[in-house]
Amino acid sequence: MVFLDAAIQQAGVRRHNGVYTPLVTLWLLVLQRLRGGAPLEAVVLDLIRGLPASFWPRPCKRIRKWRQTGKAPSGNTGAYNQARQALPLSMVQDSCDRIFEGLMDQFGDLGRQNKDRAFVLDGSSLRAAHTPKLCKAYPPGSNQYREGHWPLLRVLVAHDIHTGLAMRPEWGPMHGPDRVSEQKLLERAMERLPSEATVVGDANFGVFCVAYTATNRHHPVLLRLSSPRARSLAQEPLRDGINRPVVWKPSPRDRRSHPELPPDACVRGRLIVCRVQPDHGGNPILLALFTSMEQGEKEILALYGQRWKIETDLRTLKSTLRLDQLTCSTPDMAAKEIDMGIAAYNLVRAVTCLAAEQSGIAPRGYSFTRVRRIVETFTPLILSSPNRREAKAIWARMMEYVQQAKLPRRRRKRRTYPRQVWNRGDRYPKRSK
Repeated sequence: MVFLDAAIQQAGVRRHNGVYTPLVTLWLLVLQRLRGGAPLEAVVLDLIRGLPASFWPRPCKRIRKWRQTGKAPSGNTGAYNQARQALPLSMVQDSCDRIFEGLMDQFGDLGRQNKDRAFVLDGSSLRAAHTPKLCKAYPPGSNQYREGHWPLLRVLVAHDIHTGLAMRPEWGPMHGPDRVSEQKLLERAMERLPSEATVVGDANFGVFCVAYTATNRHHPVLLRLSSPRARSLAQEPLRDGINRPVVWKPSPRDRRSHPELPPDACVRGRLIVCRVQPDHGGNPILLALFTSMEQGEKEILALYGQRWKIETDLRTLKSTLRLDQLTCSTPDMAAKEIDMGIAAYNLVRAVTCLAAEQSGIAPRGYSFTRVRRIVETFTPLILSSPNRREAKAIWARMMEYVQQAKLPRRRRKRRTYPRQVWNRGDRYPKRSK
């Protein structure tokens, strides 16, 4: 509460003491996303079911009456909706950052084989509700036929490669005059990365501006390069076994897009080219990597081999927590939904990290979906428990079920089925004039 009080004063917002305090509102936003984008009335009913007294350290008259007479507040959603809209965005961002930093301090070293901390970054897109404000802030796309319907956001996420803990993402419009690229979002996100964390990215981030910005901020890089860019950097045809120091200098195109680059701008590192076999059994390919790390080739290839984890993390955020389609109507509320969605995601990851400490299994060795369901089921029981002893007993029972949520270790890959094209259905006949 001390942190929230300081955040309110910093935001310069006057707040009346009521049922929906900032702490209660933030928790209901997290709970709403933890339940996969539940409606407002669902989390208001959770409030009526009962929350610990610590949520109201200075209870208002309505809360005191509730405790004395047992008459709960109204189950209507109007007060909660007003409270979440009035919540300062800066407070939501600071809360999300504080949760991430605290969890990284506690679990950041869990599952790591060496002292290096690596974050894998990737971009994706989110859809928002079709409202005038959101369409203006995040214009829909268009093609040769017509303009699209949904406002689209381009979002960039950064996740710890071992624990899966996520930093607050960066986003911006995907279309329109103010559209932003994933590379530009990455440059903004690197300002909040943990100190000296390694940046791991695919070929979309294997450009000079990303490598230069990261190394200038003391972040080692491990970036995949496209074949033309790797050939230009190697000054020879690509072949298996290349592993030598290079000095990466900006091209004329890089200088046109980034005129602020100094004349002597360059990045020193290594170019590694290795022939690898894709997991799906396709033909071997030449993988070209640029890195400023000092580890051996095998360690670097093993680290980049974990880049796929960000794809499953994005699937979790968009499918399990339902962040693929935002339901709010303003850009301010869209930002709050995204940030509190990341807070809910980190809550589940924190539970898996606690389970990993008990079992010795890697944090990513647990099913996120199963742990999320377990947390969703047991959290209301813990919050409404009559005393601390009962809460600890429920927590211990919850962790027993979390330990049962380990991912299976398959000795052989499951059978894959070939993709098939479904025939299109019959079309309705054209309407006669």
